[in-house]
Amino acid sequence: MPNIKSAKKRVIVSENNAMRNKAARSELKTAIKKADAAIANNASDKDAAVKLAVKKIDAATTKGILHKNNAARKKSALVKRANNA
Repeated sequence: MPNIKSAKKRVIVSENNAMRNKAARSELKTAIKKADAAIANNASDKDAAVKLAVKKIDAATTKGILHKNNAARKKSALVKRANNA
């Protein structure tokens, strides 16, 4: 445990940021899984699920959770699966 006040604060802040990033990453993965399930089942709300997943991917990129190239790859693969289904 750090002894300096600013170091103690950094520990708390980094834990808060880690929890926030973990929650956002989990939400992102859930949206992608729901979109994949909708694509696999050829559901009527497939387009809405894919649109929501792409929105979540973009939000994660903006927040710095995903690299922009990683996000582009995920979006491309998701849309490709949706179009081929």
